[in-house]
Amino acid sequence: MNNLNKWLNKRTFHHAQFNDMNGLLVQKQGLGLKISLCLPTLNEAGTIGKEIILLKSELMERYPILDEIAVIDSGSTDNTVEIAKKFGAKVFLASEHLKEEGEKRGKGENLWKALYLLEGDIIVYIDADIANIHPKFVCGLIGPMLYNPHIKFVKGFYDRPLTLSQGVRTSGGGRVTEILIRPLFSQFFPELTGIIQPLSGEYAGYRSILEKLHFPVGYGVETGMLIDIFQKWGLDVIAQTDLDSRVHSNKQTRELGKMSFGILQTFWNRLARYKNLDSIEIENYRMMQVGMKNDTPFVEDTEIKEKERRPMIEVPAYLEKFPPQPE
Repeated sequence: MNNLNKWLNKRTFHHAQFNDMNGLLVQKQGLGLKISLCLPTLNEAGTIGKEIILLKSELMERYPILDEIAVIDSGSTDNTVEIAKKFGAKVFLASEHLKEEGEKRGKGENLWKALYLLEGDIIVYIDADIANIHPKFVCGLIGPMLYNPHIKFVKGFYDRPLTLSQGVRTSGGGRVTEILIRPLFSQFFPELTGIIQPLSGEYAGYRSILEKLHFPVGYGVETGMLIDIFQKWGLDVIAQTDLDSRVHSNKQTRELGKMSFGILQTFWNRLARYKNLDSIEIENYRMMQVGMKNDTPFVEDTEIKEKERRPMIEVPAYLEKFPPQPE
């Protein structure tokens, strides 16, 4: 517990510590780094334009901190792709790249393919549904790495106001974390309980680490990533930054149940991999939920099978594009 508290004091930051844009730029240039921003999308037409406009104008044109902004899309049926192109982001359809690896769909698939498609030494991942987008979502994540060479991965955390039909309520959020993830971490990976929001979609890391990770293609990508980084490199390479507040549309409880169903599969895989436990044979990949139709209860089932991508460093096309560098 003492070690965990030491880590919290040493590796927890606030985005205001990194609001000197010129300072960040000097650090970046001194280290000779390229930084890429990945926005994974699926039907985010309502917010994607604002995110690109603001981050491009502030962090590429005014201060060239980002070298590229790219949208990796899962097959949006709205005009997400058209908006992203209009406002100057690079746009990639995930299904059109690395076809030889087979086709899978999910946010984790987009994050994994970003390693192949983007050029950065540091990759920043930010969800595309943020209503209160601000440069802090990038600067707060890259700052700890630019100023501390031992930090290789930074996770964002924030207040998560629940957006309701009546307005915004400034409490709540992080429900799956507190009900599922933190209890599991407490039992099996207690060192990770200091991560305030392990499921946040805002994080950044060095390519040299990310390319060596398995990527669950669905709901389990954040959980799997944290456990794998901790097991391979230790807690001290991980940091977290307080981003104050993030406003977005919150999922309904039934959707959170499906999310938890997928995360559990990722967790069982990590227990088998790192805790010398026999692999848990899942008997059913269909999430069973009770609903009501015409005042009559019925069981609705949804297939959720959490597939994983092998580390990108094992993909031949990636090795051709990014030859291994000496450690």
